[in-house]
Amino acid sequence: MWPNSAAAQRPNGSAATVSQKVIIVSNAQPRDLPHDQHLQAEGLACPMPLLKTKLALKTMAAGSVLWVSATDSGSWRDLHTFVELTSHQMLAAEQRDDVYHYWIQKGE
Repeated sequence: MWPNSAAAQRPNGSAATVSQKVIIVSNAQPRDLPHDQHLQAEGLACPMPLLKTKLALKTMAAGSVLWVSATDSGSWRDLHTFVELTSHQMLAAEQRDDVYHYWIQKGE
């Protein structure tokens, strides 16, 4: 789980900066990250953004990037925890207004 602290430790020991609901793991700015598929989960309540993300990733090739946009605030915790427990990688995550955006690269 990603606490609301200034820095959070990932399981692999690397630090991720958590500031105003923005996490950038790569050098690219989130809005500039290329993606292969966009999952629009706005308006869906928990646990639907997570379930739809899992289904979308199952159809994608390893290395592909899924951009998820959701309005459920619980998706922040759910998607970060999901990525930590799988081989997928969270390239970036941010909150813009009331919409949460995630760029997830599918693992092997």
